[in-house]
Amino acid sequence: MIPVSGTGDELSHRAMAMLRAVAAGRAVMSSSCEPDLFIDGVPCCDQMTAHNLAHGGYIRPASTDAARVPAVLTEAGRAVLAPAVGHVA
Repeated sequence: MIPVSGTGDELSHRAMAMLRAVAAGRAVMSSSCEPDLFIDGVPCCDQMTAHNLAHGGYIRPASTDAARVPAVLTEAGRAVLAPAVGHVA
């Protein structure tokens, strides 16, 4: 499982891409105990990483009012992405 705290160095490139998609408003997730992530309307290919991001405190559902709701970054998720803003890939 992904640690809750840290700099993001422990996150894979795929996990970071998923966080960037959430930050861009392209992701929705189920509001269940094992939240599934959908990016651009398509189920994410790595639901284990999506679960780890949610359980690790990097993303959360915007609300619990519906089965699928927008995914949002938590403070930890924003902090992990902040150093990557100036990084050119």
